[in-house]
Amino acid sequence: MAAKRLEIQPRQKTHNQPTKKQADPPSHDQIAKLAEKYWAERGRPVGSPEEDWLRAERELRGKAS
Repeated sequence: MAAKRLEIQPRQKTHNQPTKKQADPPSHDQIAKLAEKYWAERGRPVGSPEEDWLRAERELRGKAS
């Protein structure tokens, strides 16, 4: 009895494959560095560092998507 020959077809692309790689979210250090820049631009005021942190985080996350 002869063995059957198995034919392997190449994989076809599917429509659910991602078309581009998603960027990694910004790191803590990247956010801190930009937040410090914003803080310096505002004259290094005392208090409310969250303002600069959140601004930096929003900007960097916007660039990542």
